[in-house]
Amino acid sequence: MGPPGGVPLLLANRFRGTHDDWDPAFLALLARSRTVVTFDSAGIGRSEGEVPTTIAGMADVAAAVVAALGFEQVDVLGWSLGGLVAQQTALDHPAIVRRLIVAGSSPGGIGDGPKQHPRVQEVMTHAANTEDDFLFLFFPETDTARAAGRAYYARLKAITDRGPAVTGPSFMNQIKAFSSWSGVRDRLAELKNPVLVANGQHDVMIPAYRSYVLAQEVANGKLVLYPDAGHAFLFQCADDFTAEIDRFLS
Repeated sequence: MGPPGGVPLLLANRFRGTHDDWDPAFLALLARSRTVVTFDSAGIGRSEGEVPTTIAGMADVAAAVVAALGFEQVDVLGWSLGGLVAQQTALDHPAIVRRLIVAGSSPGGIGDGPKQHPRVQEVMTHAANTEDDFLFLFFPETDTARAAGRAYYARLKAITDRGPAVTGPSFMNQIKAFSSWSGVRDRLAELKNPVLVANGQHDVMIPAYRSYVLAQEVANGKLVLYPDAGHAFLFQCADDFTAEIDRFLS
């Protein structure tokens, strides 16, 4: 989607997220000035095959998508699990990644700082996530944030041609991949790309401190944190964040 020309922006998605779980309002803003590519990775949504059981394997799939589309180089935005994949792709396939955006994610290997909310593991592994689950995982407990969360959830529910949800075996392979991932913190010095790191200040899933560490330890990093926002800050603060992306990628 979006106008042709320039460097395309490839989006790597969250745990259990499919092509249809990107906020359409966010995508419309991103695509005003560039080609934006969303995709279902192997074994996810409409894509055949099996979900890789390693983050490196998922990065290889992302690189294969770029090659299949005939792009020599892309910018990459990874959200949550997709942020792990985006970092791994930039490290393992450096020739194809120009600039990197890591949203609500971590480089791994961080033992100190705030911890994930204790309810996250139970809620994120429900057989099917309800609206209340989405609100807990993605938005802080304030009136403004929860109103934004309900609006986001309504936009997703309004999509009429949704593809298949992530299956049980695919879900388990994703868990194996991020559970066994040792992180790339010891390789961050290899990232010479400009890196935009962003998060909500009140992320219960991946605390914002981990975004701070990532931005500090790459050679050319910029950190943006959004108040009264959590893991889904990119949809809650879409106008501001897409403007930040426009400046970063220009």
